[in-house]
Amino acid sequence: VMRRLKERIQQVARTDETVLICGESGTGKELVARAVHLASRRASGPMVSLNCPALSPQLMESELFGHERGAFTSADANRVGRFELADQGTIFLDEVTEIAPSLQAKLLRVLQERSFERVGASNTLRVDVRVVASTNRDLTREVREGRFREDLYFRLAVVPLAIPALRERRDDLPELCEHFLRRAAQRMGREPAQLGADALTLFQEYHWPGNVRELENIITRATVLGTGESIHADELRPWLIGAATPGSPKAGPATTLGLVRQDGSSVVVEEADGVPLAAGTNLHDMERKMIEATLEQFDGHRERTAKALGIGVRTLTNKLRLYGYAPRAKSAGRAA
Repeated sequence: VMRRLKERIQQVARTDETVLICGESGTGKELVARAVHLASRRASGPMVSLNCPALSPQLMESELFGHERGAFTSADANRVGRFELADQGTIFLDEVTEIAPSLQAKLLRVLQERSFERVGASNTLRVDVRVVASTNRDLTREVREGRFREDLYFRLAVVPLAIPALRERRDDLPELCEHFLRRAAQRMGREPAQLGADALTLFQEYHWPGNVRELENIITRATVLGTGESIHADELRPWLIGAATPGSPKAGPATTLGLVRQDGSSVVVEEADGVPLAAGTNLHDMERKMIEATLEQFDGHRERTAKALGIGVRTLTNKLRLYGYAPRAKSAGRAA
């Protein structure tokens, strides 16, 4: 199924037609968009991405089309929009269904005429841009229920590319696991761990609601927290959503950090290390727990911890400061 997708990408890339990439969250829609760009005649031009759900309608218009100084209260300088930045290249609109209805008409015009005006400007700008969009929703349903313009849908879905969910391509799991194990080990400067046969069987039976992104996160977490040369099913099962612990009749749906179970009158989450975490724990606390565990794994070495987590040392230091960690002492003018 992935070979067929790669063949379709090569076919599509040779044209300048608009592409709509459909797939569940975590399947790799942005990777497919990048592959389309790199295989096209525009590969030497820019590829500009916009994460549509991250912006309010007011900011979205400015991000897409730019604005003139004084166009609104905080517009104290001219701003170049993403369509201008992508001229002679590709613009990738990630989760395009999140664009507000008020902006969909303006986007439709850009797709039709490749022209637009900055917010607060009267002169029309023309661009040579290839549009690639993605969605994790059923667009035909969005159109049917009035949340997405039908004419915009037809403009975007000139060439659709469907990415299969991970549960539809389980034969790829061994190679994907090996790839993510190598990459995680390289970031941490160690030899890759081996995935035990029982762990692979567990992965083959799991439904993967978070797709490839979830798999990568699980492999990274196991590499960071693991102490042996092999990774086994018992270590992984508490992190898989809905995976039951053998012999536990009270096992229920699991969170990404542990297994949810009923304990008397309260609900707790049992992690691999046995430390209870209250169900409903917010993301801030989950993040802190992961950072602290990784820091402990590397005996407090911040550079190696940051590298393993895929963040910068400054970002790690700022987070630790928020958690109340004292800054490192300095000796002879150098950080300890």
